[in-house]
Amino acid sequence: MIPASFDYEAPRTLGEALALLAARGEDAKLLAGGHSLLPAMKLRLAQPPALIDLGRIPGLSYIREAHERIALGAMTTHAAVAVSELLRRSCPLLAEAAAAIGDVQVRNRGTLGGSLAHADPAADYPAAILALDAELVTISEHGERVIKARDFFTGMFTTALRPDEILIEVRVPKTGTAGSAYKKFHHPASGFAVVGVAAVVKTKAGRIESASVGITGVAERAYRATAVEQALRGQAASSLADAAAHAADGVEALGDHFASSEYRAHLAAVFTRRALEEARARAR
Repeated sequence: MIPASFDYEAPRTLGEALALLAARGEDAKLLAGGHSLLPAMKLRLAQPPALIDLGRIPGLSYIREAHERIALGAMTTHAAVAVSELLRRSCPLLAEAAAAIGDVQVRNRGTLGGSLAHADPAADYPAAILALDAELVTISEHGERVIKARDFFTGMFTTALRPDEILIEVRVPKTGTAGSAYKKFHHPASGFAVVGVAAVVKTKAGRIESASVGITGVAERAYRATAVEQALRGQAASSLADAAAHAADGVEALGDHFASSEYRAHLAAVFTRRALEEARARAR
């Protein structure tokens, strides 16, 4: 189908983009990779009066060390995240999640910031950045703001981003000796996560010192499985399956023609156990 008519802006600097965003207000949509927005526009599910294309702004695509964290520009592609040697050494969970996204074409065009700002409840990155306690950096004409990952996703396709803000950077910690893993049940048609689970596990003297678990695909937004984390703290590895049974505690699992709410809740437990087992095996 053909999208409704719209104004197209292609700023060359971040300042120009911010000025356009401030002038157009909620009429404007930001265009990054376009893999989510453009199909919605072609189906006329979205009809923004204006598009502001971020693709010509330099300096928004990078992966570099920033003290004890790794900073990623919001326009960094999924493909670049997936193959980054720095991430594979220091924060392999994010690279693993990126490699699970869509197909080659999507990974080469889609962007980290675009995916996070879109906040699809079945996207892969949210589980990973929640498990990593990542920070998201935004900018507006009033300056920069840092948002914790746990505060970023507010609902289905909604985030803590303000209408005049642009997501410019994501900061993830170096995971050190902790083990991590991302396990996903792919939807066979879309490649999105029916259920996706990211886990980070630290061990000490054969016991689990701490664990963080992010889950996507199950509820209207990605979430931290705090009941699982609490059940694991200080426990032996034999308790992984029992703890994973709490993966859907406190959330209302989504149901659709592909997977009922009961099935999604069951998958959440299964894939949480698998992610925890893999993460623990990788812990040093």
